[in-house]
Amino acid sequence: MDTSYPRGEPLPMTPRGPEPGAATVIPVGPPRPPRDHLVWSVFNTLYLNLCCLGFLALAYSIKARDQKVAGDLEAAQRLGSKAKCYNILATVWTLLLPLLLVALVVTGALHLSRLAQGSMSYFSVKFHDADYD
Repeated sequence: MDTSYPRGEPLPMTPRGPEPGAATVIPVGPPRPPRDHLVWSVFNTLYLNLCCLGFLALAYSIKARDQKVAGDLEAAQRLGSKAKCYNILATVWTLLLPLLLVALVVTGALHLSRLAQGSMSYFSVKFHDADYD
């Protein structure tokens, strides 16, 4: 039994490409409409409206929705992007401000407790009875 490889004569390598007349078809659905972030903007306007950033986001969201309905998808994309930026700013600002306030209160309380401990040693000094005569 002969087990040597390769058997027979080697075949020449030919590049395999698309056959003439054949085309690759990729099914493409309708383009996704641009997002307007309207719900997020309403939430930021009603609950987190610091420095009117939520209101600005709401204004740009409504403009983006109007442009989307009018069929100007490029303007809707641009305005929706601005609304998203203002929503991110409003959300970050609203989450960052209470955290900063808590950090300041904690550090202030720690500082006051250290001051109180230092002042207690001042008031605990005992005087001699002879000093009051």
